[in-house]
Amino acid sequence: MGVPIPEVKAFFDDDSNTISYVVSCAETRHAAIIDSVLGLDYASGGISYRQADDMLAYIAEKELLIDWLIETHVHADHLSAAPYLQEKTGGKIAISKHIVEVQKIFGKVFNAGTEFERDGSQFDRLLEDQDSYEIGRLQGRAIHTPGHTPACMAHIIGGAIFVGDTLFMPDGGTARADFPGGDARTLYQSIQKILALPDEMRIFVCHDYMPGGRDLGYVTSVGEQKAKNIHIGGGITEQEFVEMREKRDATLSMPKLIMPSIQVNMRGGNMPPAEENDEVYLKVPVSGLRGK
Repeated sequence: MGVPIPEVKAFFDDDSNTISYVVSCAETRHAAIIDSVLGLDYASGGISYRQADDMLAYIAEKELLIDWLIETHVHADHLSAAPYLQEKTGGKIAISKHIVEVQKIFGKVFNAGTEFERDGSQFDRLLEDQDSYEIGRLQGRAIHTPGHTPACMAHIIGGAIFVGDTLFMPDGGTARADFPGGDARTLYQSIQKILALPDEMRIFVCHDYMPGGRDLGYVTSVGEQKAKNIHIGGGITEQEFVEMREKRDATLSMPKLIMPSIQVNMRGGNMPPAEENDEVYLKVPVSGLRGK
């Protein structure tokens, strides 16, 4: 018998250009949610569950059983809806064990205090490189792909790979590497792990910014990335990539939701604890993040 092919349903959040996924085993109806989105109107402080509720409607329609809520990394451009979805569906929230490095960096940046545990305990499972897990008859395998952040992981599930922010569609290039804990050289080396996979393997990306006004795209392949990716394709050397990436990153502004996103996502998608007036607040360090 061959490798079971996962059923993949994509959900696009146009506020953050994020693609989230429900990945399921057709034989058993067991499933995983990857990189869910919780909406935030930063100006008003309002929370939206629109995309998460769309996911829940699909899960109910297909009568899926959620085993995992996977975070490919600590996202800097949207809040995770994993706790909200877990409350409705069950399942375990999983992320790389290197989340502790992110928590140490940003716990200090946001002055989170001693009550913020920097040990990954906010998540149900901390994955190591090459760790495996099951989604029904589907086999999942995690690959550590740091560079964009220290805790990035790609997930091979039933012959497809979900790469988080590491790679975009070929005309979108690659992730930035200038966030605290990021590194362009490490990113290049991580991408090589993905490009070493079989050419026919499908790649599902986490973001698409639709360059040139084209339609949304979120599925590519290893072979297509090697041949056509504008940042990494065509045999570009490590040094060429590092020089390009660092030059480009120096021109990029920070994502508009980076401040609230990291504070929430480093806590497994949970908000910071309420203060003495029972209100929850998100902080903005006025010195910014560059150079930290």
